[in-house]
Amino acid sequence: MTGALMVPKVLGADVELGNFVLGGPVSGSGAEASRALLAAFAEVTGAVGPPDDESTTRGHVNPQDRGRRFLPSNGGGAYIDLDHLELTLGEQPSGRDFVAAWHGMLALAQQALHRANEGRTEGRYQALVNNSDGRGNSYGGHLNLLVSRRAWTDVLERKPHLLAAVASYHAASMVVTGQGKVGSENNAPPARFELSQRANFTEALAGPQTTYRRPLCNTRDESHSVPATARLHVICYDSGLAPVGTLLKVGGLQVLMAAVEAGAAPRDLALEDPVEAVQRWSADPLFQTRCPLIDGRDVTAVELMGMFGDRLARFVDIEDLADIVPGAGEIMAVWGSTIDLLERGDWSGAARRLDWALKLGMIERALSRRPELDWDSPAVKHLDHLYSSLDPNDGWYWALERAGAVERVVSPAEVERAAAEPSPSTRAWARAMLLRRAPAGTVAEVDWDHIRFRLGHPHGLGQRWRVDLPSPLHGTRAECGSAFAETQDFEELLREIGGVVEPEPAIRSWWSTGQSGRGLTWGYHREGGEYRYE
Repeated sequence: MTGALMVPKVLGADVELGNFVLGGPVSGSGAEASRALLAAFAEVTGAVGPPDDESTTRGHVNPQDRGRRFLPSNGGGAYIDLDHLELTLGEQPSGRDFVAAWHGMLALAQQALHRANEGRTEGRYQALVNNSDGRGNSYGGHLNLLVSRRAWTDVLERKPHLLAAVASYHAASMVVTGQGKVGSENNAPPARFELSQRANFTEALAGPQTTYRRPLCNTRDESHSVPATARLHVICYDSGLAPVGTLLKVGGLQVLMAAVEAGAAPRDLALEDPVEAVQRWSADPLFQTRCPLIDGRDVTAVELMGMFGDRLARFVDIEDLADIVPGAGEIMAVWGSTIDLLERGDWSGAARRLDWALKLGMIERALSRRPELDWDSPAVKHLDHLYSSLDPNDGWYWALERAGAVERVVSPAEVERAAAEPSPSTRAWARAMLLRRAPAGTVAEVDWDHIRFRLGHPHGLGQRWRVDLPSPLHGTRAECGSAFAETQDFEELLREIGGVVEPEPAIRSWWSTGQSGRGLTWGYHREGGEYRYE
Protein backbone atom coordinates (compact mmCIF):
# COMPACT_ATOMS: atom_id res chain seq x y z
CA MET A 1 0.00 0.00 0.00
CA THR A 2 2.90 2.36 0.60
CA GLY A 3 3.32 4.64 -2.40
CA ALA A 4 -0.36 4.70 -3.28
CA LEU A 5 -1.71 8.10 -4.27
CA MET A 6 -3.11 9.49 -1.03
CA VAL A 7 -3.73 13.20 -0.58
CA PRO A 8 -4.02 15.02 2.77
CA LYS A 9 -7.62 14.78 3.95
CA VAL A 10 -8.36 18.49 4.30
CA LEU A 11 -11.80 19.13 5.81
CA GLY A 12 -14.48 21.74 5.35
CA ALA A 13 -18.17 22.16 6.03
CA ASP A 14 -21.19 24.19 4.98
CA VAL A 15 -23.95 23.97 7.58
CA GLU A 16 -27.45 25.42 7.46
CA LEU A 17 -29.12 26.54 10.67
CA GLY A 18 -32.83 26.36 11.41
CA ASN A 19 -33.76 30.02 11.91
CA PHE A 20 -37.10 31.69 12.55
CA VAL A 21 -38.89 34.45 14.42
CA LEU A 22 -39.89 33.15 17.85
CA GLY A 23 -43.64 33.52 18.21
CA GLY A 24 -43.97 34.39 14.53
CA PRO A 25 -45.87 32.47 11.84
CA VAL A 26 -45.39 28.70 11.65
CA SER A 27 -43.80 29.12 8.25
CA GLY A 28 -42.42 32.09 6.39
CA SER A 29 -40.33 33.78 9.08
CA GLY A 30 -37.09 32.13 7.97
CA ALA A 31 -36.48 34.78 5.33
CA GLU A 32 -36.59 37.61 7.86
CA ALA A 33 -34.55 35.73 10.43
CA SER A 34 -31.80 34.64 8.03
CA ARG A 35 -31.31 38.15 6.69
CA ALA A 36 -31.20 39.68 10.14
CA LEU A 37 -28.72 37.05 11.32
CA LEU A 38 -26.45 37.44 8.28
CA ALA A 39 -26.40 41.22 8.69
CA ALA A 40 -25.54 40.85 12.38
CA PHE A 41 -22.93 38.19 11.57
CA ALA A 42 -21.18 40.53 9.14
CA GLU A 43 -21.34 43.33 11.71
CA VAL A 44 -19.80 41.40 14.60
CA THR A 45 -17.17 39.56 12.53
CA GLY A 46 -16.23 42.11 9.88
CA ALA A 47 -17.08 39.56 7.16
CA VAL A 48 -16.66 40.96 3.66
CA GLY A 49 -17.98 40.18 0.21
CA PRO A 50 -19.08 41.79 -3.03
CA PRO A 51 -20.71 45.21 -2.68
CA ASP A 52 -24.08 43.93 -3.89
CA ASP A 53 -26.26 41.57 -1.87
CA GLU A 54 -26.36 38.76 -4.42
CA SER A 55 -23.50 36.32 -4.80
CA THR A 56 -22.79 35.00 -8.26
CA THR A 57 -21.54 31.70 -9.56
CA ARG A 58 -19.67 31.90 -12.87
CA GLY A 59 -21.38 35.17 -13.65
CA HIS A 60 -24.94 34.08 -12.86
CA VAL A 61 -27.01 34.95 -9.81
CA ASN A 62 -27.56 31.88 -7.68
CA PRO A 63 -30.90 32.10 -5.84
CA GLN A 64 -29.73 29.52 -3.31
CA ASP A 65 -26.56 31.41 -2.41
CA ARG A 66 -27.23 34.98 -1.35
CA GLY A 67 -25.09 37.53 0.42
CA ARG A 68 -21.98 35.36 0.68
CA ARG A 69 -19.46 36.83 3.09
CA PHE A 70 -15.99 35.62 4.08
CA LEU A 71 -14.22 36.26 7.37
CA PRO A 72 -10.89 38.09 7.61
CA SER A 73 -10.53 36.42 11.00
CA ASN A 74 -10.45 32.72 10.09
CA GLY A 75 -11.14 32.40 6.36
CA GLY A 76 -14.59 30.85 6.86
CA GLY A 77 -17.83 32.50 5.90
CA ALA A 78 -21.59 32.74 5.96
CA TYR A 79 -24.42 33.25 3.51
CA ILE A 80 -28.12 32.56 3.06
CA ASP A 81 -29.31 29.32 1.45
CA LEU A 82 -33.06 28.98 0.97
CA ASP A 83 -33.81 31.27 3.92
CA HIS A 84 -31.33 29.52 6.23
CA LEU A 85 -28.18 31.14 7.59
CA GLU A 86 -25.38 28.87 6.39
CA LEU A 87 -21.99 28.74 8.11
CA THR A 88 -18.91 27.64 6.20
CA LEU A 89 -15.61 26.60 7.75
CA GLY A 90 -12.23 27.54 6.43
CA GLU A 91 -10.24 24.51 5.34
CA GLN A 92 -8.93 22.41 8.26
CA PRO A 93 -6.12 19.82 8.15
CA SER A 94 -7.24 17.56 11.02
CA GLY A 95 -10.21 16.34 12.98
CA ARG A 96 -9.14 18.23 16.10
CA ASP A 97 -8.74 21.42 14.09
CA PHE A 98 -12.20 20.87 12.63
CA VAL A 99 -13.79 20.49 16.08
CA ALA A 100 -12.15 23.72 17.25
CA ALA A 101 -13.12 25.58 14.07
CA TRP A 102 -16.72 24.35 14.21
CA HIS A 103 -17.24 25.44 17.80
CA GLY A 104 -15.40 28.67 17.05
CA MET A 105 -17.81 29.42 14.22
CA LEU A 106 -20.76 28.60 16.47
CA ALA A 107 -19.41 31.08 19.02
CA LEU A 108 -19.35 33.77 16.33
CA ALA A 109 -22.90 32.86 15.29
CA GLN A 110 -23.96 33.18 18.93
CA GLN A 111 -22.57 36.71 18.96
CA ALA A 112 -24.53 37.46 15.80
CA LEU A 113 -27.74 36.07 17.32
CA HIS A 114 -27.25 38.26 20.38
CA ARG A 115 -26.60 41.33 18.22
CA ALA A 116 -29.66 40.67 16.02
CA ASN A 117 -31.87 40.42 19.11
CA GLU A 118 -30.60 43.56 20.84
CA GLY A 119 -33.56 45.72 21.74
CA ARG A 120 -36.15 43.14 20.67
CA THR A 121 -38.56 42.06 23.41
CA GLU A 122 -41.03 40.31 21.11
CA GLY A 123 -40.46 38.41 17.92
CA ARG A 124 -36.93 37.43 18.89
CA TYR A 125 -34.80 35.60 16.36
CA GLN A 126 -33.94 32.02 17.13
CA ALA A 127 -31.53 29.59 15.48
CA LEU A 128 -31.17 25.83 15.87
CA VAL A 129 -28.09 23.74 15.11
CA ASN A 130 -30.12 20.87 13.71
CA ASN A 131 -31.36 19.40 10.42
CA SER A 132 -35.13 19.22 10.69
CA ASP A 133 -37.94 21.56 11.71
CA GLY A 134 -40.17 18.65 12.73
CA ARG A 135 -42.69 19.58 10.04
CA GLY A 136 -41.27 17.61 7.13
CA ASN A 137 -38.50 20.02 6.14
CA SER A 138 -34.82 19.12 6.29
CA TYR A 139 -31.75 21.31 5.80
CA GLY A 140 -28.18 20.23 5.44
CA GLY A 141 -25.03 19.97 7.50
CA HIS A 142 -22.67 19.16 4.65
CA LEU A 143 -19.16 17.84 5.18
CA ASN A 144 -16.42 18.32 2.57
CA LEU A 145 -13.26 16.25 2.23
CA LEU A 146 -10.28 16.55 -0.10
CA VAL A 147 -9.67 13.28 -1.96
CA SER A 148 -7.72 12.26 -5.02
CA ARG A 149 -9.58 12.59 -8.31
CA ARG A 150 -8.99 8.89 -8.89
CA ALA A 151 -10.68 7.94 -5.61
CA TRP A 152 -13.66 10.24 -6.30
CA THR A 153 -14.13 8.75 -9.76
CA ASP A 154 -13.72 5.16 -8.55
CA VAL A 155 -16.28 5.54 -5.75
CA LEU A 156 -18.90 7.64 -7.48
CA GLU A 157 -18.61 6.77 -11.16
CA ARG A 158 -16.78 3.53 -11.88
CA LYS A 159 -16.62 0.91 -9.12
CA PRO A 160 -19.96 -0.10 -7.58
CA HIS A 161 -18.33 -2.22 -4.89
CA LEU A 162 -16.56 0.89 -3.54
CA LEU A 163 -19.77 2.90 -3.71
CA ALA A 164 -21.53 0.16 -1.73
CA ALA A 165 -18.78 0.11 0.89
CA VAL A 166 -18.78 3.90 1.38
CA ALA A 167 -22.59 4.04 1.46
CA SER A 168 -22.67 1.24 4.03
CA TYR A 169 -20.17 3.11 6.16
CA HIS A 170 -22.37 6.21 6.00
CA ALA A 171 -25.36 4.14 7.09
CA ALA A 172 -23.61 2.56 10.08
CA SER A 173 -21.93 5.79 11.16
CA MET A 174 -25.23 7.28 12.37
CA VAL A 175 -24.43 5.61 15.70
CA VAL A 176 -21.80 8.34 16.20
CA THR A 177 -22.94 11.10 13.82
CA GLY A 178 -26.66 11.28 14.66
CA GLN A 179 -28.03 14.13 16.76
CA GLY A 180 -31.28 12.32 17.52
CA LYS A 181 -34.84 13.45 16.91
CA VAL A 182 -38.26 12.98 18.50
CA GLY A 183 -40.67 11.37 16.04
CA SER A 184 -40.39 10.56 12.35
CA GLU A 185 -41.09 12.58 9.21
CA ASN A 186 -41.32 12.41 5.43
CA ASN A 187 -43.76 9.47 5.42
CA ALA A 188 -41.40 7.25 7.44
CA PRO A 189 -43.00 4.70 9.79
CA PRO A 190 -43.91 6.13 13.21
CA ALA A 191 -41.05 6.18 15.72
CA ARG A 192 -40.63 7.62 19.17
CA PHE A 193 -37.03 8.56 18.64
CA GLU A 194 -34.75 8.55 15.60
CA LEU A 195 -30.97 8.31 15.88
CA SER A 196 -30.48 10.50 12.84
CA GLN A 197 -32.33 13.63 11.76
CA ARG A 198 -31.34 13.13 8.12
CA ALA A 199 -32.32 9.45 7.93
CA ASN A 200 -36.00 10.04 7.13
CA PHE A 201 -34.92 12.21 4.21
CA THR A 202 -32.36 9.78 2.76
CA GLU A 203 -34.10 8.10 -0.16
CA ALA A 204 -31.45 7.22 -2.76
CA LEU A 205 -28.08 5.52 -2.93
CA ALA A 206 -26.29 8.13 -5.07
CA GLY A 207 -27.07 11.30 -6.96
CA PRO A 208 -26.17 15.00 -7.33
CA GLN A 209 -29.31 16.38 -5.67
CA THR A 210 -29.32 17.86 -2.16
CA THR A 211 -32.88 19.13 -1.61
CA TYR A 212 -35.04 16.16 -2.67
CA ARG A 213 -34.64 12.37 -2.68
CA ARG A 214 -31.40 12.96 -0.85
CA PRO A 215 -28.72 10.34 -1.50
CA LEU A 216 -26.36 8.58 0.88
CA CYS A 217 -23.53 9.41 -1.52
CA ASN A 218 -23.68 12.80 -3.19
CA THR A 219 -22.13 12.95 -6.66
CA ARG A 220 -21.93 16.75 -6.97
CA ASP A 221 -18.59 17.45 -8.64
CA GLU A 222 -17.46 20.91 -7.59
CA SER A 223 -13.86 20.45 -6.60
CA HIS A 224 -12.74 24.06 -5.95
CA SER A 225 -9.30 22.57 -6.45
CA VAL A 226 -6.73 21.41 -9.00
CA PRO A 227 -7.59 18.54 -11.40
CA ALA A 228 -5.62 15.92 -9.46
CA THR A 229 -7.95 16.29 -6.48
CA ALA A 230 -11.68 16.44 -5.84
CA ARG A 231 -14.11 17.38 -3.09
CA LEU A 232 -16.13 14.56 -1.57
CA HIS A 233 -19.41 16.27 -0.65
CA VAL A 234 -21.19 14.36 2.11
CA ILE A 235 -24.79 15.39 2.87
CA CYS A 236 -26.15 12.47 4.89
CA TYR A 237 -24.67 13.39 8.30
CA ASP A 238 -26.41 15.37 11.03
CA SER A 239 -25.10 18.67 12.35
CA GLY A 240 -23.51 17.78 15.67
CA LEU A 241 -22.62 19.66 18.83
CA ALA A 242 -20.88 17.00 20.94
CA PRO A 243 -17.11 17.30 20.27
CA VAL A 244 -16.33 13.56 20.34
CA GLY A 245 -19.13 12.77 17.92
CA THR A 246 -17.85 15.51 15.62
CA LEU A 247 -14.29 14.17 15.80
CA LEU A 248 -15.50 10.68 14.89
CA LYS A 249 -17.69 12.01 12.09
CA VAL A 250 -14.88 13.83 10.31
CA GLY A 251 -11.95 11.67 11.42
CA GLY A 252 -13.65 8.42 10.52
CA LEU A 253 -14.38 9.68 7.03
CA GLN A 254 -10.77 10.82 6.64
CA VAL A 255 -9.44 7.37 7.51
CA LEU A 256 -12.01 5.56 5.35
CA MET A 257 -11.17 7.58 2.25
CA ALA A 258 -7.44 7.22 2.86
CA ALA A 259 -8.03 3.46 2.86
CA VAL A 260 -9.98 3.74 -0.40
CA GLU A 261 -7.07 5.62 -1.99
CA ALA A 262 -4.59 3.04 -0.72
CA GLY A 263 -6.60 0.11 -2.09
CA ALA A 264 -7.58 -1.05 1.41
CA ALA A 265 -11.29 -0.24 1.42
CA PRO A 266 -13.38 -2.73 3.50
CA ARG A 267 -15.32 -3.88 0.44
CA ASP A 268 -16.71 -7.00 2.12
CA LEU A 269 -18.63 -4.90 4.66
CA ALA A 270 -21.15 -3.65 2.11
CA LEU A 271 -24.83 -3.81 2.98
CA GLU A 272 -27.36 -5.41 0.68
CA ASP A 273 -29.49 -2.24 0.85
CA PRO A 274 -27.79 0.70 2.58
CA VAL A 275 -30.77 3.04 2.11
CA GLU A 276 -33.18 0.62 3.79
CA ALA A 277 -30.66 0.08 6.58
CA VAL A 278 -30.57 3.83 7.25
CA GLN A 279 -34.32 3.93 7.70
CA ARG A 280 -34.54 0.84 9.91
CA TRP A 281 -31.49 1.52 12.06
CA SER A 282 -32.36 5.13 12.74
CA ALA A 283 -35.66 4.16 14.37
CA ASP A 284 -33.97 1.74 16.79
CA PRO A 285 -31.84 3.47 19.45
CA LEU A 286 -31.47 0.12 21.27
CA PHE A 287 -29.52 -1.35 18.31
CA GLN A 288 -31.51 -4.57 18.03
CA THR A 289 -32.42 -4.24 14.34
CA ARG A 290 -30.36 -6.39 11.98
CA CYS A 291 -29.78 -5.74 8.27
CA PRO A 292 -28.09 -8.08 5.78
CA LEU A 293 -24.65 -7.62 4.26
CA ILE A 294 -24.14 -8.73 0.67
CA ASP A 295 -22.53 -11.94 1.93
CA GLY A 296 -25.67 -12.86 3.90
CA ARG A 297 -24.55 -11.95 7.42
CA ASP A 298 -27.04 -9.94 9.47
CA VAL A 299 -25.58 -7.11 11.53
CA THR A 300 -26.71 -4.26 13.75
CA ALA A 301 -25.51 -0.72 13.13
CA VAL A 302 -23.15 -0.89 16.11
CA GLU A 303 -21.75 -4.24 15.00
CA LEU A 304 -21.05 -2.95 11.49
CA MET A 305 -19.48 0.25 12.79
CA GLY A 306 -17.28 -1.89 15.03
CA MET A 307 -16.28 -4.04 12.05
CA PHE A 308 -15.34 -0.97 10.05
CA GLY A 309 -13.36 0.28 13.05
CA ASP A 310 -11.41 -2.97 13.42
CA ARG A 311 -10.50 -3.01 9.74
CA LEU A 312 -9.52 0.65 9.56
CA ALA A 313 -7.54 0.45 12.81
CA ARG A 314 -5.37 -2.24 11.22
CA PHE A 315 -4.91 -0.01 8.18
CA VAL A 316 -3.81 2.88 10.40
CA ASP A 317 -1.33 0.62 12.20
CA ILE A 318 0.26 -0.43 8.91
CA GLU A 319 0.20 2.80 6.92
CA ASP A 320 2.02 6.03 7.76
CA LEU A 321 -0.79 8.59 7.72
CA ALA A 322 0.94 11.41 9.59
CA ASP A 323 0.65 13.78 6.61
CA ILE A 324 -2.65 12.35 5.33
CA VAL A 325 -4.84 12.06 8.43
CA PRO A 326 -3.17 13.88 11.36
CA GLY A 327 -4.07 12.18 14.63
CA ALA A 328 -5.32 9.00 12.95
CA GLY A 329 -4.23 6.86 15.91
CA GLU A 330 -6.16 9.03 18.35
CA ILE A 331 -9.24 8.91 16.13
CA MET A 332 -9.22 5.12 15.99
CA ALA A 333 -8.65 4.83 19.76
CA VAL A 334 -11.66 7.06 20.44
CA TRP A 335 -13.65 5.10 17.84
CA GLY A 336 -12.88 1.80 19.55
CA SER A 337 -13.72 2.98 23.06
CA THR A 338 -16.95 4.63 21.91
CA ILE A 339 -18.18 1.52 20.12
CA ASP A 340 -17.30 -0.45 23.25
CA LEU A 341 -19.58 1.83 25.28
CA LEU A 342 -22.43 1.19 22.86
CA GLU A 343 -21.86 -2.56 22.76
CA ARG A 344 -21.95 -2.71 26.57
CA GLY A 345 -25.07 -0.54 26.74
CA ASP A 346 -23.26 2.13 28.75
CA TRP A 347 -25.66 4.92 27.82
CA SER A 348 -24.35 7.37 30.41
CA GLY A 349 -20.84 6.97 29.04
CA ALA A 350 -22.09 7.32 25.48
CA ALA A 351 -24.05 10.45 26.43
CA ARG A 352 -20.80 12.25 27.28
CA ARG A 353 -19.65 11.70 23.71
CA LEU A 354 -22.63 11.47 21.35
CA ASP A 355 -25.42 13.95 20.69
CA TRP A 356 -28.23 11.44 20.24
CA ALA A 357 -27.42 9.69 23.53
CA LEU A 358 -27.14 12.99 25.40
CA LYS A 359 -30.45 14.20 23.97
CA LEU A 360 -32.24 10.90 24.58
CA GLY A 361 -31.13 10.83 28.20
CA MET A 362 -32.30 14.41 28.68
CA ILE A 363 -35.76 13.63 27.28
CA GLU A 364 -36.13 10.39 29.24
CA ARG A 365 -35.34 12.24 32.47
CA ALA A 366 -38.00 14.83 31.63
CA LEU A 367 -40.56 12.10 30.95
CA SER A 368 -39.78 10.36 34.24
CA ARG A 369 -40.23 13.59 36.21
CA ARG A 370 -43.39 14.73 34.46
CA PRO A 371 -45.79 11.78 34.13
CA GLU A 372 -48.33 13.92 32.25
CA LEU A 373 -45.96 13.98 29.26
CA ASP A 374 -45.45 11.28 26.65
CA TRP A 375 -43.45 11.01 23.44
CA ASP A 376 -46.25 12.65 21.45
CA SER A 377 -46.47 15.71 23.70
CA PRO A 378 -45.59 19.04 22.03
CA ALA A 379 -43.47 19.85 25.09
CA VAL A 380 -41.23 16.87 24.33
CA LYS A 381 -40.71 18.00 20.75
CA HIS A 382 -39.95 21.44 22.16
CA LEU A 383 -37.23 19.87 24.32
CA ASP A 384 -35.84 18.24 21.19
CA HIS A 385 -35.48 21.64 19.53
CA LEU A 386 -34.17 23.34 22.67
CA TYR A 387 -31.30 20.87 22.79
CA SER A 388 -29.90 22.41 19.62
CA SER A 389 -30.74 26.06 20.25
CA LEU A 390 -27.80 28.28 19.35
CA ASP A 391 -28.69 30.65 22.20
CA PRO A 392 -26.43 29.72 25.15
CA ASN A 393 -29.18 30.80 27.55
CA ASP A 394 -31.79 28.50 26.00
CA GLY A 395 -29.86 25.62 24.49
CA TRP A 396 -29.78 22.44 26.54
CA TYR A 397 -26.54 21.34 24.93
CA TRP A 398 -24.72 24.45 26.18
CA ALA A 399 -26.15 23.99 29.67
CA LEU A 400 -24.99 20.37 29.74
CA GLU A 401 -21.56 21.38 28.47
CA ARG A 402 -21.22 24.00 31.23
CA ALA A 403 -22.28 21.38 33.77
CA GLY A 404 -19.40 19.11 32.71
CA ALA A 405 -21.68 16.48 31.17
CA VAL A 406 -19.87 16.61 27.80
CA GLU A 407 -16.42 15.23 27.02
CA ARG A 408 -14.24 17.85 25.36
CA VAL A 409 -11.81 17.26 22.51
CA VAL A 410 -10.23 20.72 22.44
CA SER A 411 -9.84 23.41 25.07
CA PRO A 412 -11.88 26.65 25.19
CA ALA A 413 -8.68 28.48 24.30
CA GLU A 414 -8.34 26.42 21.12
CA VAL A 415 -11.93 27.22 20.18
CA GLU A 416 -11.35 30.92 20.77
CA ARG A 417 -8.19 30.82 18.67
CA ALA A 418 -9.97 29.00 15.82
CA ALA A 419 -12.66 31.69 15.77
CA ALA A 420 -10.03 34.41 15.45
CA GLU A 421 -7.35 32.81 13.26
CA PRO A 422 -7.25 30.68 10.08
CA SER A 423 -5.47 27.38 9.79
CA PRO A 424 -1.85 28.20 8.92
CA SER A 425 -1.47 25.03 6.83
CA THR A 426 -4.28 25.48 4.27
CA ARG A 427 -5.33 28.18 1.80
CA ALA A 428 -7.65 29.57 4.49
CA TRP A 429 -4.55 31.41 5.73
CA ALA A 430 -3.94 33.34 2.50
CA ARG A 431 -7.67 34.02 2.07
CA ALA A 432 -7.99 35.50 5.55
CA MET A 433 -4.80 37.53 5.28
CA LEU A 434 -5.76 38.97 1.90
CA LEU A 435 -9.13 40.03 3.28
CA ARG A 436 -7.39 41.65 6.25
CA ARG A 437 -5.02 43.60 4.01
CA ALA A 438 -7.46 44.62 1.26
CA PRO A 439 -8.34 48.33 1.29
CA ALA A 440 -11.96 49.01 2.17
CA GLY A 441 -14.38 48.48 -0.68
CA THR A 442 -11.91 46.70 -2.99
CA VAL A 443 -13.15 43.12 -2.59
CA ALA A 444 -15.14 42.35 -5.74
CA GLU A 445 -15.60 38.57 -5.44
CA VAL A 446 -14.57 35.86 -3.00
CA ASP A 447 -14.79 32.13 -3.54
CA TRP A 448 -12.93 29.14 -2.15
CA ASP A 449 -10.38 29.03 -4.95
CA HIS A 450 -9.97 32.68 -5.90
CA ILE A 451 -10.47 36.30 -4.86
CA ARG A 452 -11.03 39.30 -7.12
CA PHE A 453 -10.22 42.88 -6.17
CA ARG A 454 -11.10 46.17 -7.84
CA LEU A 455 -8.37 48.60 -6.89
CA GLY A 456 -9.82 51.70 -8.55
CA HIS A 457 -7.04 52.52 -11.00
CA PRO A 458 -7.97 55.20 -13.52
CA HIS A 459 -7.30 52.90 -16.48
CA GLY A 460 -10.03 50.37 -17.12
CA LEU A 461 -7.78 47.41 -17.90
CA GLY A 462 -5.83 47.82 -14.69
CA GLN A 463 -8.66 47.84 -12.20
CA ARG A 464 -9.44 44.16 -11.74
CA TRP A 465 -7.01 41.81 -9.99
CA ARG A 466 -7.43 38.10 -9.44
CA VAL A 467 -5.56 35.90 -6.98
CA ASP A 468 -5.99 32.15 -7.45
CA LEU A 469 -5.87 29.71 -4.56
CA PRO A 470 -6.36 26.57 -6.62
CA SER A 471 -5.40 24.00 -4.01
CA PRO A 472 -6.44 23.73 -0.35
CA LEU A 473 -2.86 22.69 0.37
CA HIS A 474 -1.29 25.94 -0.84
CA GLY A 475 -1.52 29.58 0.12
CA THR A 476 -0.23 28.57 3.54
CA ARG A 477 1.67 30.69 6.04
CA ALA A 478 4.88 28.79 5.29
CA GLU A 479 4.55 29.54 1.58
CA CYS A 480 3.55 33.18 1.53
CA GLY A 481 3.91 34.49 5.07
CA SER A 482 7.11 36.36 4.21
CA ALA A 483 5.36 38.19 1.37
CA PHE A 484 2.71 39.47 3.75
CA ALA A 485 5.29 40.41 6.37
CA GLU A 486 7.66 42.24 4.02
CA THR A 487 5.27 43.89 1.54
CA GLN A 488 3.28 46.94 2.58
CA ASP A 489 1.73 48.09 -0.69
CA PHE A 490 -1.35 45.99 -1.49
CA GLU A 491 -0.87 45.95 -5.25
CA GLU A 492 2.74 44.85 -4.80
CA LEU A 493 1.56 42.14 -2.41
CA LEU A 494 -0.84 40.82 -5.04
CA ARG A 495 2.02 40.56 -7.52
CA GLU A 496 4.23 38.84 -4.97
CA ILE A 497 1.74 36.05 -4.34
CA GLY A 498 0.90 35.48 -8.00
CA GLY A 499 -2.01 37.85 -8.56
CA VAL A 500 -2.76 38.94 -12.14
CA VAL A 501 -4.56 41.85 -13.75
CA GLU A 502 -7.70 40.87 -15.65
CA PRO A 503 -9.39 42.72 -18.48
CA GLU A 504 -12.89 43.97 -17.79
CA PRO A 505 -15.56 41.27 -18.24
CA ALA A 506 -16.97 42.81 -21.41
CA ILE A 507 -13.71 42.29 -23.29
CA ARG A 508 -12.02 39.53 -21.32
CA SER A 509 -11.57 36.45 -23.49
CA TRP A 510 -8.75 34.77 -21.59
CA TRP A 511 -6.23 35.39 -18.88
CA SER A 512 -3.26 33.57 -17.49
CA THR A 513 -1.55 33.39 -14.17
CA GLY A 514 2.13 34.07 -13.94
CA GLN A 515 4.83 33.03 -11.57
CA SER A 516 5.02 35.11 -8.43
CA GLY A 517 8.14 36.76 -7.17
CA ARG A 518 8.15 34.22 -4.32
CA GLY A 519 8.19 31.30 -6.72
CA LEU A 520 4.56 30.34 -6.10
CA THR A 521 3.44 29.05 -9.50
CA TRP A 522 -0.30 28.56 -9.77
CA GLY A 523 -0.24 25.64 -12.15
CA TYR A 524 -0.01 21.91 -12.54
CA HIS A 525 1.46 19.38 -14.93
CA ARG A 526 1.09 15.71 -15.75
CA GLU A 527 3.65 13.36 -14.23
CA GLY A 528 3.55 9.59 -14.34
CA GLY A 529 -0.09 9.53 -15.35
CA GLU A 530 -1.20 11.88 -12.57
CA TYR A 531 -1.77 15.60 -12.41
CA ARG A 532 0.62 17.22 -9.98
CA TYR A 533 0.14 20.66 -8.46
CA GLU A 534 3.15 22.97 -8.11
